[in-house]
Amino acid sequence: MNVIEVSELRKSYRAPDGTPAPVLNVPRFNLAHGEQLALHGGSGSGKTTFLNVLAGILLPDSGSVRICGRDISTLRESARDRLRAIHVGYVFQTFNLLQGFTALENVLLAMSFGRGASRPRARELLARVGLADRADYRPRQLSVGQQQRVAIARAVANRPSVILADEPTGNLDRANAAAALALIRELCGECGAALLLVSHDSDVLAAFDRTLRMDELNRMEPVVAGAGR
Repeated sequence: MNVIEVSELRKSYRAPDGTPAPVLNVPRFNLAHGEQLALHGGSGSGKTTFLNVLAGILLPDSGSVRICGRDISTLRESARDRLRAIHVGYVFQTFNLLQGFTALENVLLAMSFGRGASRPRARELLARVGLADRADYRPRQLSVGQQQRVAIARAVANRPSVILADEPTGNLDRANAAAALALIRELCGECGAALLLVSHDSDVLAAFDRTLRMDELNRMEPVVAGAGR
């Protein structure tokens, strides 16, 4: 059974001159429950946009995106937010932690939008990622690696069906990157979540049994030199 099913997905942005600039043209993509896949490609190839559309943060121009059988593009914003909170965990490249909240509060807040906040579980997760003694620290009081671990704990807090991770090791040194990757994959395995991880790091990609290039997924029309001039 698939946790993500994409069909005929298209997404464009507006260029400065007002013309549409196509970013995504994905005929088909599936991710099975429990599957772990690494997606890679050049800058500007649409990787982050693809994750944001899968998460329902951005809406596609056309096509369908089904998360656990529900087409998120047909849902009202409040319903999309609810579905994302319950079924999708997102590890952002820049972590996106709330600076005015402690590590514990960041995890609890994510839980409050999903299946309900549980202080014991939030503390258990912080301990699981090695931050039991940093629960009351705010992000600015944590190292980059520690902030990433808070973000990972937050992403798995609601026992989601899928984790989307956008360059989760991009701001880390090699040792912390390896540790963060192992932690994400281990926690996904424990809660049965599928994992779709974007990375350009060859060491990260080598750790996955299955990888996919964005240009294999995204059938963009080639740009002809001089076109449109």
